[in-house]
Amino acid sequence: MSRGAVPGLPSPHPIGEWLPALYAEDDFAQRFTAGLDTVLAPVFATLDNLPAYFQARLAPVDFLGWLASWVAVEADPAWPEEVRRGVVERAVELHRWRGTRRGLRERLRLILGVGVEIVDGGGVAWSTTPDAALPPAPSGELLVRVWPERTPAVDEEQVLAVVRASCPVHLTCRVQVLPGPPGVEGS
Repeated sequence: MSRGAVPGLPSPHPIGEWLPALYAEDDFAQRFTAGLDTVLAPVFATLDNLPAYFQARLAPVDFLGWLASWVAVEADPAWPEEVRRGVVERAVELHRWRGTRRGLRERLRLILGVGVEIVDGGGVAWSTTPDAALPPAPSGELLVRVWPERTPAVDEEQVLAVVRASCPVHLTCRVQVLPGPPGVEGS
């Protein structure tokens, strides 16, 4: 929907009322300016509500994709509207944590509504003892375990797509779908 497609939208500032008295009673002038009012009414409505366009929770649905591009977020049109709004609203926070366990966990929870446990194979090690033996090389694998929380089932392909988009390139990522949280009987 565009701002111009609102039928019967009245203009808050009808041009016909601003005409000199000579044209106030002229039928042609009033009809002509009414046509201009129809064209200008969506412009006035947009400008009057402009602050709402910059808030993900209030922006019109068709403007949300454009707003997402402003904050460098890819909001898949296939996602439900509330998920897209949430991703755009939390874009700065998600960018701040990108490439970390927390960032991946938050992204999966927000987009897919799943519980997440991440086993990170990479990392660093340190020692307080001088000349200590080096730790073994990291496995280079990131294991992501997910289970349903907001939805009854988990789509592994969707999880893989989000994980691949968020996983650091130096790690291989593997996804495991569980029936429930780890450590709970039956998982």
